[in-house]
Amino acid sequence: MQRLFNSSLFNHTVGVIGTLLVIHLITGLRESLPLTVVNSFWLVSFAYLCTAITVPKITNFLLVDRKYYILPVIASVYAGVMAIILLLRLEYSREVIVYAFIIQTIWMYFVVVFRKDKTRLRLTAIDNFDIDALNAKHTRVHVSKLDKALSFSTIGDGLVVDLHGPLTEAQEKFIADCSINNIPVFHSQSILEMVEGKVQTTHLSENAIGTLTPNPIYQNIKRVWESALIVMTFPLTLIVMAMTAILIRLESPGPALFVQERVGQGGQPFRIYKFRSMSVKSADADDKFASQEVARVTRIGKFIRKFRIDELPQFFNVLKGEMSLIGPRPEQESFVKQFEQEIPFYGYRHMVKPGITGWAQTVQGYADDTASTREKLAYDLYYIKHFSFWLDMNIVLKTIKTMITGFGAK
Repeated sequence: MQRLFNSSLFNHTVGVIGTLLVIHLITGLRESLPLTVVNSFWLVSFAYLCTAITVPKITNFLLVDRKYYILPVIASVYAGVMAIILLLRLEYSREVIVYAFIIQTIWMYFVVVFRKDKTRLRLTAIDNFDIDALNAKHTRVHVSKLDKALSFSTIGDGLVVDLHGPLTEAQEKFIADCSINNIPVFHSQSILEMVEGKVQTTHLSENAIGTLTPNPIYQNIKRVWESALIVMTFPLTLIVMAMTAILIRLESPGPALFVQERVGQGGQPFRIYKFRSMSVKSADADDKFASQEVARVTRIGKFIRKFRIDELPQFFNVLKGEMSLIGPRPEQESFVKQFEQEIPFYGYRHMVKPGITGWAQTVQGYADDTASTREKLAYDLYYIKHFSFWLDMNIVLKTIKTMITGFGAK
């Protein structure tokens, strides 16, 4: 039974067929089904397959527990299904859609819990690095020491080794034999990168970081889907923006919008738009990190910051092509010049467009000094290295959680 549940094909086949059978029993067995039910069967099957594909893709970038992503992903997919129904004016059964959503959510949670051992990555390592330190980083990865016999049978999901560390001739031959026999061989720093969700900048060289070139095709696709998403949400977001602007003007003197020059893709400056969340400061005041000016934050400012409403005007920066919805957060020019002197490879974060939200912001939060900015750079470089639609979706889900609950990395 355990072996069957470890098969994705088995799980998803049961998920689709089981959903249809249970709904058929609940709604009553009939020889001929009405068009509304037939259409709904196709739509819920499509929704299940989309969810089954999306959840592993999104959770592939960081070893997290998949059960935390099931509900937001399946809810997003079903929202897309309802949008298709409305756009194409399809006849559908509300009863079938609701039952399918509940059944598929329960089934996916059941499968994840039942396959708990399978979702833990079990690796075997050549003892030329600190194995205990790697094990301490994450509960969903376990690394055991390879025995002296150097046997393939003792290897779990793959072999881990510090490829830059000392190796005997026998160990080097064993690593080569593993590759020949299709046993995955991982550099210890690569596993650490996967577990922590950031690039280890202390181990970078000019040649290595030069390969962190984002996919140009996806950059163009990203511009299209982000712009389309913004336009689709305008009926709601424009109302929220108008109400926010009025409340800001009523609470304190000064403009509703805060406009500031930031550094964008390729190191080019641009003017960023935000809702003003602080009292107006004098024109000759020095640049400071946002966290250093908490005393100036207004009551409305605290609220719009907590739920990220202050970032909504940056939708227009995205439409102008100066920013993306997702990417490294843009910094002020004075800070960029400072950090380029103090932090190696800092300029590489400008290889992609800056974003309203980003990997570093959702995982780490805001940086307010050189040390935390160095840490933020490690997350930014991870985003650039793994630049893809699926990582963007991971960030979107984390950001939505913060916007709805008001909690999370800031």
